[in-house]
Amino acid sequence: MKGALLNNLSGRLLPAPRNGGFHLEDYWVWCGSAVRGEDGRFHLFASRWPKWLPMHPGWLIGSEIVRASADRPEGPYVMEEVVLQSRGAEYWDGRSTHNPHIVKHGDTYILYYMGTTHPLAEPLPGEELTLEDPRVIVARANKRVGIAVSKSVSGPWERMDAPILPVRPGRFDSFLTSNPAPCIREDGSVLLIYKARRYEGVAHGKMTIGVACADHYNGPYRVLSEEPVFPPEFHIEDPFIRFTGQGYELIAKDMEGSLCGEKHGGIHAVSPDGLQWQLSASPKSYSRTIRWDDGTEQTMGSLERPFILFQDGRPTHLFAAVADGPGGFRQAARTWNQVIPIAEE
Repeated sequence: MKGALLNNLSGRLLPAPRNGGFHLEDYWVWCGSAVRGEDGRFHLFASRWPKWLPMHPGWLIGSEIVRASADRPEGPYVMEEVVLQSRGAEYWDGRSTHNPHIVKHGDTYILYYMGTTHPLAEPLPGEELTLEDPRVIVARANKRVGIAVSKSVSGPWERMDAPILPVRPGRFDSFLTSNPAPCIREDGSVLLIYKARRYEGVAHGKMTIGVACADHYNGPYRVLSEEPVFPPEFHIEDPFIRFTGQGYELIAKDMEGSLCGEKHGGIHAVSPDGLQWQLSASPKSYSRTIRWDDGTEQTMGSLERPFILFQDGRPTHLFAAVADGPGGFRQAARTWNQVIPIAEE
């Protein structure tokens, strides 16, 4: 597709600086989305939660969105502030905020994110937290997509009283909505890809991907298809999308490796309208194996939540949430946001 600047991305990834990205000693760090602020510096919005919680599922009940800054896109980023913290069980996003994706449109910053809540007691250090914990079960079912807006990268942020993507009974997104991937066009209209699950009895079904649109980023948002936009064999997560001028392109995590040839590697796909997608001729967009600037290579336990920073109309840096270890969230000892420079095509 003409204007698809992310095609053949995997061959243009440069060595990653070991001292770059965003690390916090006593926190799990995940997600990651960057923007150049009105101060000319680079600001990274990421998720964190304390390491006395398990990496998974601790994020469901303890995550908050923070902002870090750096003089260069690759970092290292220094913690600045908590942007969206816990604000009480009565709010739809009152107990956990996660999946930040920052966009600047005109003079306004729009922060897309997932929020959730539960009415139960907060966990305490030393308390066991499992997937069967009632707080985790309720928080997962309450995951919704929302936005916060600000005229400055440092806030204050206006949080909404309701999510922009509520669930729809009887549909593929009846259980939850999360992982927002927005594309805001020059006129302020939005195409939004999101993750969804359906209620199947008293449990949730498989992960699917939906698409919604809005005439303005404040909404209202309308789901464009009554079925998921990718067929079952297109098992992906964590999409990043952009408008090419002729249509849309995305990169996303390949959940099984059947599309790009590497489990949890990245795919590249294109679409004329955001509804009908097809894999590129060279579908692999990134690998979990990083080349470091000291000449070594490392296959990460996780490398996902991809975000591309564009400068002067071209992609310059890939941001990704990474974890050490052999793979699997529960086997990681450290997580952070890594930045990988992109060579010009």
